[in-house]
Amino acid sequence: MMAIKSRLRLPAQVPRYGVIWDGDVPVEPPMKIMLPVDGSAASLAAVQHALQMVADGLQAQFVLANVQEPPSLYEVVLAHDAAVLDQVRTAAGADLLQAAEALLESGGHAYESEVAGGEPGHVLVDLIENYRCEAVVLGATGVGNSSAALGSVALALLQHSPVPVTVVRSPLPAERDG
Repeated sequence: MMAIKSRLRLPAQVPRYGVIWDGDVPVEPPMKIMLPVDGSAASLAAVQHALQMVADGLQAQFVLANVQEPPSLYEVVLAHDAAVLDQVRTAAGADLLQAAEALLESGGHAYESEVAGGEPGHVLVDLIENYRCEAVVLGATGVGNSSAALGSVALALLQHSPVPVTVVRSPLPAERDG
């Protein structure tokens, strides 16, 4: 797995290294939570759920991740250049992360962002381990599977994640309107 893009945003009050201290007392470091984002309503509902957990008192920082599927044979034949395909995938992933980044930035929450390429379930498990995440919060379904109860990525993480996974369904149309 090769990372295509990574960004780090930390508010001033979160130290970059070491233990957090309140005077002479060490404070529990914030929990690092992976938020897979694919641009779907369910993935943004998961980000909002994680922000509600913080509002309820959880100390957390976040890792936003977007995984771009490998290029199809058609894309490879059409582009002829792996660098062009990587640029397109990076731009597409960054675009899909923007709404989630805006939600976190508006609340001043610490986060890192990464756009990676590969099979989403496997790559996300690798990212969970690489970033040392302690939990995952993700939408029940992605952009391509709105009629199923659980999408393939949610199922893969429920089966293979080394940390607890919280699955968030998107609001039903009646809940969004009222």
